[in-house]
Amino acid sequence: MFPNLEKYKKNIKELVENGNNLLKILRGKDDNLLIFREQYEIWYSEALSLTKTILPDRLEDFKNYYENKRNDSLKKAITYTPPREEGLNFDHMGYIPAKQIDFAKSLFTNQLNIIKSCQKRFESSLFDIKQLVQADLFDSELETARELNKKGFSRGAGAIAGVVLEKHLIQVCDNRKIKITKKNPAINDLNQLLKDNGIVETKDWRFIQHLGDLRNLCNHNKSKEPKKEDVDELITGVEKISKIIF
Repeated sequence: MFPNLEKYKKNIKELVENGNNLLKILRGKDDNLLIFREQYEIWYSEALSLTKTILPDRLEDFKNYYENKRNDSLKKAITYTPPREEGLNFDHMGYIPAKQIDFAKSLFTNQLNIIKSCQKRFESSLFDIKQLVQADLFDSELETARELNKKGFSRGAGAIAGVVLEKHLIQVCDNRKIKITKKNPAINDLNQLLKDNGIVETKDWRFIQHLGDLRNLCNHNKSKEPKKEDVDELITGVEKISKIIF
């Protein structure tokens, strides 16, 4: 019924398994940070995206374990370049203090535990699959809009894409516990609300404004027919926003 559910379950399982394998590398006899660092960068990108979707309230914790302003981050630990006079352990990458290895293990374990929490939440009956189902519906609606635009029904295609954007922004407000006071908010109303609450940065706010203008061209400006290229831009933009802002 929901084609993406099995995909999500498979991706989460693989992330946990890959995380456990990375932890074994840090716990190995040679403490091989070079191999860990190469594989970790790929793991981090995928795990970050998962955390945004499943446990957005732990996203900042997850990112801070990797990089923060206090210099007690995993990034600093795995790229450490010590002075030659320190008492050090050796691996093929160079001299690495044992305390740096232990520190990296501790921080990465914390990140891995967040991903394991994502797995438990996903499998738990307490997890609301509404957003996953909605993502499937949005993808389907945007694909319909693309087909309509290809066949020359640009105004209708743009209207569909605009509705998807509006629904997504409403969902973001709901996710972030932001109260919508306006009875029938438009895209720009929701966009401003998200900016005022620090959810979207200025560049994304301007981009959403532009998408709102393109949507208005399709919905309200009956004297000017929207171009196919404008609607393509709108559909692509809506798809991008739905993937980067939660």
